Amino acid sequence: MNWPPEGVDWYYADEHVCIACADCRDVLPLLGKVDLTLTDPPYGLGDRWSGGGTWQPHKGIYAEAKKWDQEAATAEQLKPFVDCSKFAIIWGGNYFGLPPSRGWLAWMKPQRMYTVADFELAWTNIDFPAKAFEALRNPDGRREHPTQKPITLMNWCIKQADRANKEEVTTILDPFAGSCTTAVAAKSLGRRCICIELEEKYCEIGVRRLRQEYLDFGDQT
Repeated sequence: MNWPPEGVDWYYADEHVCIACADCRDVLPLLGKVDLTLTDPPYGLGDRWSGGGTWQPHKGIYAEAKKWDQEAATAEQLKPFVDCSKFAIIWGGNYFGLPPSRGWLAWMKPQRMYTVADFELAWTNIDFPAKAFEALRNPDGRREHPTQKPITLMNWCIKQADRANKEEVTTILDPFAGSCTTAVAAKSLGRRCICIELEEKYCEIGVRRLRQEYLDFGDQT
């Protein structure tokens, strides 16, 4: 694959990451095959968002989420992103009607809150025993996207794909990139990542995060 892939009007590109501010359905046909799709699509929770901790679901980034998270992606919509990659890890996979899988991943959250989930699940197309990873809800500081995942969690996901591949996966796709945590994790490991995000303000946040210095998080097994 040429880097960055040709034919796309990239919002940002460096030697490890390229970001398209666009609809992922328009960009996918312009890309080649990748090693791993690692993404976190809308779950369709919308008005089910409720209070948890000190944040308010009707204000700021959480109010925005109630708008774009009204409808979950469907298995049919997600299929092209699975088909274009050797491995796929899709957070919120329990909402999408995806095929049965043995290789589920779980993010366990040690802080227990009555109004928000204690864990989240990712569907994969990898045939290995289900695995769990424990991480705080906001270990990277205040969230800039309402469903922002920890960098260490996405780092661990990439390494699960490495294990399945029996060598490092080198090209990663996140078609629902948000604030580009997948790209930050990929860059910290020296991998290449293609991000697609419809909202320009989240692309801006992603670029800023990628321009900051991040250390390799080590062997998150």
